[in-house]
Amino acid sequence: MNLKNLSVKNKNPKLLINKLNNRKINQIYKEFEKSLPLKESFIVSVSGGPDSMALAFLAKIYSLKNEVKSKFFIIDHKLRSESSNEAKTVKQVLKRYLINAEILTWKGKKPLKNIQAIARKKRYDLLFAQCKKLKIKNILLGHHQDDLLENFFLRILRGSGLKGLVSLDKKSIDNHKNLLRPLLFQKKEDLIFIAKKIFNFYIQDPSNIDEKYQRIKIRKLLKELEKNGLGKKKFLKTIKNLKNSNKVVNFYVNENLKKNTFLNNKKESLILNKQFFQQPYEVIFRALSECLRLIGKKYYSARGRKLDKIIRDIENNTYLKVTLGGCIIRKVNQTVIISKEH
Repeated sequence: MNLKNLSVKNKNPKLLINKLNNRKINQIYKEFEKSLPLKESFIVSVSGGPDSMALAFLAKIYSLKNEVKSKFFIIDHKLRSESSNEAKTVKQVLKRYLINAEILTWKGKKPLKNIQAIARKKRYDLLFAQCKKLKIKNILLGHHQDDLLENFFLRILRGSGLKGLVSLDKKSIDNHKNLLRPLLFQKKEDLIFIAKKIFNFYIQDPSNIDEKYQRIKIRKLLKELEKNGLGKKKFLKTIKNLKNSNKVVNFYVNENLKKNTFLNNKKESLILNKQFFQQPYEVIFRALSECLRLIGKKYYSARGRKLDKIIRDIENNTYLKVTLGGCIIRKVNQTVIISKEH
């Protein structure tokens, strides 16, 4: 479908479609479209920052061009006194371009510690509720190249393993919803360019320069590293190589699950044979975590330290009975049985 037919069919004002006549914007859109092979309805999370404003524009064009329904939501965390007025302004700006957005407000007491992490969870909770209400399973998020790098360094500081270091991906699943990041390999400056060129507007969140947050310290560190010749391309190449290594580990985890486990549907239990625990440690760790998630019917995996201790106990004991992640784990001789805790 060409742009002319698209404009007629959807009766969309030329104001929006003609923006793609700009060579740079068109190039960014093509990359966006390539990163989002989606033919189903989706919702878009908009904060008002340059990345999310760019996402709103690109997603709106995508929904028109591919004839899929899209819903836009502005999250008002109410962490700052001006946040509600900012949300209303963002809504008005988007509406000028036929992007109708609804404001979702985080109500209730606000935390004094771990603010960003808790705010992120509340944001997702609000979006998940809308997904359930609208029967939509896809959420578009505005994470970009800089977020990928910052997440990598944050995980290093937390002592994460291979899986944690490459945890931010173009697609992940949370609460049975698809979290899609079509901007993940887009440059921040390109998204700022779109926000300025299309809307001549975006919100500057003061928390983005507040060094009490670890992410902001890392952001400044990355700038210093770049000044000293350690540019983003080198780190992105490292992340790419680590992602490939992670795929290899996942392959052997799946092989371990297929060959060395037996699911007893009637008893809601999983039997692990002796060979399950004769694999490399990382394969055992991930496979056992997946077993607990499956039987315990929990989305999130059990905490690493507890899982690590149980693996050691299984190796060192002939008989064992412990609970973790909503499961009862029993070892009898060389067999481990995982059943749901009632």
